[in-house]
Amino acid sequence: MSQQQSAAPAPTPTTDSAVATVARRRDWWRDAVIYQVYPRSFADSNGDGMGDLEGIRSRLPYLRDLGVDAVWLSPFYASPQADAGYDVADYRAVDPMFGTLLDADALIRDAHALGLRIIVDLVPNHSSDQHEWFKRALAEGPGSPLRERYHFRPGKGENGELPPNDWESIFGGPAWTRVTEPDGTPGEWYLHLFAPEQPDFNWEHPAVGDEFRSILRFWLDMGVDGFRIDVAHGMVKAPGLPDLGSHDEMRLLGNDVTPFFDQDGVHDIYRQWRLILDEYSGERIFVAEAWTPTVERTANYVRPDELHQAFNFQYLASHWDAAELREVVDRTLDSMRPVGAPATWVLSNHDVTRHATRFANPAGLGTQIREAGDRELGLRRARAATLLMLALPGSAYVYQGEELGLPDVVDLPDEVRQDPAYFRGAGQDGFRDGCRVPIPWTREGSSYGFGDGGSWLPQPEGWGELSVEAQTGVPGSTLELYRSALAVRREQADLGAGDAVEWLAGPEGVLAFRRGEFVCVANTTGAPVTVPAYGRVLITSGEVEETGGEAVVAADTTVWWTTA
Repeated sequence: MSQQQSAAPAPTPTTDSAVATVARRRDWWRDAVIYQVYPRSFADSNGDGMGDLEGIRSRLPYLRDLGVDAVWLSPFYASPQADAGYDVADYRAVDPMFGTLLDADALIRDAHALGLRIIVDLVPNHSSDQHEWFKRALAEGPGSPLRERYHFRPGKGENGELPPNDWESIFGGPAWTRVTEPDGTPGEWYLHLFAPEQPDFNWEHPAVGDEFRSILRFWLDMGVDGFRIDVAHGMVKAPGLPDLGSHDEMRLLGNDVTPFFDQDGVHDIYRQWRLILDEYSGERIFVAEAWTPTVERTANYVRPDELHQAFNFQYLASHWDAAELREVVDRTLDSMRPVGAPATWVLSNHDVTRHATRFANPAGLGTQIREAGDRELGLRRARAATLLMLALPGSAYVYQGEELGLPDVVDLPDEVRQDPAYFRGAGQDGFRDGCRVPIPWTREGSSYGFGDGGSWLPQPEGWGELSVEAQTGVPGSTLELYRSALAVRREQADLGAGDAVEWLAGPEGVLAFRRGEFVCVANTTGAPVTVPAYGRVLITSGEVEETGGEAVVAADTTVWWTTA
C-alpha cells in the first residue's frame, strides 16, 4: 500500500444503525440527494495523477458528513479511455488505472457501512472499438455474425465511398467510419453517434440484450444500488436508418425526436430491465440520462414499469430567471405527476460548464461556456440556485466540487485538453475538460491534496483557497452552506419528496413557494427585494434583514423559512 493510502482516512467501522439506515428508508430515491463522483478527478491514492477507486473509498466519510444519500460513480470499467471511460472494452472489469474488482467490492461495502448507496454508470448505447465483439467483427470481415451486433452498412456511391446516410456525430464530423477489410480493401462503414472509437450497438440483435441483462446481474450481485444509464435515449434507431435531412438537430437537447434519439423502442428494453431490478431487495434504482425535446417525453422513461428517475436537463439549461425557472418547475411537476415519478433537479455534471461559471456570464450562451465571466456574481447566483434546487420536491444531484463553489477552468492550454469533441470540429464545443479538473482537498501540497503525483489536468493557481480544508468550519463558506442545507433538508418534514408547490405572490423576479410549514424565496434580480418575513429563517445563501414583519432579501439570494 502506498504512503498516501496508509495516511488516508479510513471509513468508520460498520454499525447496525448505518446498515439499518440503508435498508430502512423506503422509496429513498424519491427525495435522495445523489453526489456524482468523476473518478479521474476525485482522489488519487497511488500518486499517478489519476483518481481511482481507493481514493474515492478514502473520502467516503467526507461524503457521509456532507449529508448526501448516495454516490453515483462515472465509468471505471476497462477502457482505452478514448472518451474518459465512456468507451467500454469490458463491462465486468475495472480498468487498472482505477484499481481492481476487489477495490470496487471494498468501496461498495464501505459505502454501505457509512449509510451511503452506490450507483454505477452503465453505457449501453455503444462499446469501445477494443471490445472483443467489435475486434472480432473487424477481423472476420463482411458477413461476420459479430457485425450484426453493431451497425455495419455498405457505403453509398459508385464504390461505396460515401457514408450510408447523412447522420453526424454528436462530437462533430460524420457518424460513420469506413473500415479496412482483412484483405486490405476499403470496406463497410460502421455507425458511431459519438467518437469513432465508440461503435453503436445494434439493439435489434438479441445477443446485445442478453449481454446487458447479464451485465446488470453481475453488478447487482456485487451489491450496487442502481445504475445511471448513459445515452438512455439513444439505443434504438429508426428502421432503415433514414437520412436526417437537416443537421440542425445534431445536439443532445434538440426540439424534435430524431431517427437515432428518443425512439419509442427504448421503452421495451427498460421494461425488461425493470423486471430484473425488481428481483433484488433493497430498492435498487435506474436513472436515465435521457436528452429529450420536452419534459413530457422525459416522463415516458419513468413510467411505473420502467425507470425510477430521469435527469431534468431542461432545468439544468434554464437561465437564472424567475419566470423561466417557474415555467420549467411547473412543467416538470405536471409531467411527472401522472406517472408517479419524482422530479429530479440538477445544475451541473461532467458534460456541462459548472453553474458557478454559467451564471457568471450573460444568458443565452448555452451549457458550454468558454468565458470566466463575473466570478463573484456567478458564485452568488450558484449558491442561491442550490438552495432553490434543494427546496423543490423530488431528488437532487450534486456534481463533485460544486459544494466548494468551483468555477470551470476556462483557460486550459490546448495541448492538455482531452475531450474528444475538442478534436472533432463541429458538434459539441469540446470544452468539457474545464469541469473535470481534479478537485482541491487541501490549501497546499501536490495537486492540493488530490494526490502525491500531480493531476491529469492542470489545476489553476489559487485552487487551494477553494479546497475542503480552506472551507471546513468557515461560517458562510459554500461548503458549510451545502452541509447546513442538506442537514436542514433532512430535518424538515416538508422538504424532499412530493409532487407540488404552492406558489406565493412576490415582486417581479422573485420565486416564492410554500410546502407545508416551509417557505422558499429566491430573488433572481440584481437588487434587494422586500418580501414578508414568513417565519424563522432556516438558512440563507446571502444577506437577509428582517424588520417590522418584512424581510429585505439581497440580490441573487435564496432564503428558507419555517412557519412552525
